[in-house]
Formats: sequence, structure tokens, C-alpha cells
Amino acid sequence: MTVPIDHIDSWIFDLDNTLYAPSAKLFDLIDERMGAFIMRLLNVDAVEARRVQKQYFHDHGTTMAGLMRHHSVDPEVFLVDVHDIALDRIAPDARLRAGLERLPGRRLIFTNADADYAARVLDARGIADLFDGICDIRITRYTPKPDPEAYATMVAHLGIDPKRSLFVEDMARNLTPAKALGMTTVWLDNGSESGHRDHLPDQVDFHVNDIADWLDNLPLPWGIS
Repeated sequence: MTVPIDHIDSWIFDLDNTLYAPSAKLFDLIDERMGAFIMRLLNVDAVEARRVQKQYFHDHGTTMAGLMRHHSVDPEVFLVDVHDIALDRIAPDARLRAGLERLPGRRLIFTNADADYAARVLDARGIADLFDGICDIRITRYTPKPDPEAYATMVAHLGIDPKRSLFVEDMARNLTPAKALGMTTVWLDNGSESGHRDHLPDQVDFHVNDIADWLDNLPLPWGIS
């Protein structure tokens, strides 16, 4: 069955490992900084820090959420620290830009990162001017995807109609709350860490491997070429 998209007027994108490929290994730099942060915080070695980091990520949606809950970490201190990375591993992508430009309606970001970092990534990819709004972890009051509360906040903040919105994510589990709200969902199955976790096929309308390919091949009932 072909999923209709001619009603979509809000195109919502995750940021990390979605608007750039996991092969860029940009998130590896954030991972390293998170590990170092935990080592200092808990006075543990790198192996234990890695275990804690990934356990909190899986249990709470983000490492930061786990650190806030179990260790009363100041989220702003964490966000500034772990996102203090160079972005020279990513570059402008003319094909991605052209695909995004073809989309009618609003282009939006929904990320578990902060807006300052998101703006830097979008600028490095040469697409910052194409987006009309960002819902970040501060807007959701540090509640991360896939918590349904984060999605409710995003809907209100961005002023979208979920039934006229499409959401693109590399983490399959983050699509389930979007689908529950009536969004059209796109799973970008591109090899990102834990991307397959809690994958529910009936929550995915489009299963794609390359975002630029998908954008290139979208049917355009709106008469755009």
C-alpha cells in the first residue's frame, strides 16, 4: 500500500545521524566527551563510564536524562560540555539541500540536542536557512524522545497538526510516539547505533536507507520539479 503524502505541510527531521550520515562519526566525538564527563563525575575508569553512559541512554532516552535522575547533574553544564566539538567532519551537501528545498510547507527540527549545537550542525551542512523552527531538549524541559511528553511539547511549540506532519528519524523507537499522534513516519535505517532497537514495522510508513535518495524520489503531487 502506498502511503499518501500530498497532505503533508510540516516536515520534521531529527538532527544527529539523520541530516548527516553516521559514517561521519561526528557523534563519536560527543560520545568521547560524555565518557570523560562521567569519568570525572563518578570517579570511574573509561570502561565503567561507557557502561553507565550506554545504560542510561537505553533506559532513559539520553545519557543526560539518566545523569539528571540518578546524579542530579545540571543539564546545562552537561550540554555545553559534550557539544563542545569541532564540526569539520561534516560539510555542505548540495544534493541534500536540493531535496529539502523541494518540500512544500515548513521544515522543522526535533532533537534531543540543544538548539545552539543544532544551529551549528545545520550551518555546517549548508542548510540552516531552510529550516523554520527547532524544538530542542531545552524546549521539552530536558525530557527526551521517545517520552510522549516531549512530542506533546514539540507539537505545541512548533504549532503543527500531527496528522499533516511527517517525521524522519534514524532511531526506530522514536517513531512510535509520533505515529501515535497520527504523524507519517520515516525510519532512516542508515546504520546508526541502536537504530534498530524497538523497531516496530507497523509504526513505520517509509523505511529508507539514504535520506538524499528518499528526498530525490519523493512523488511530487504538488506540481513542483
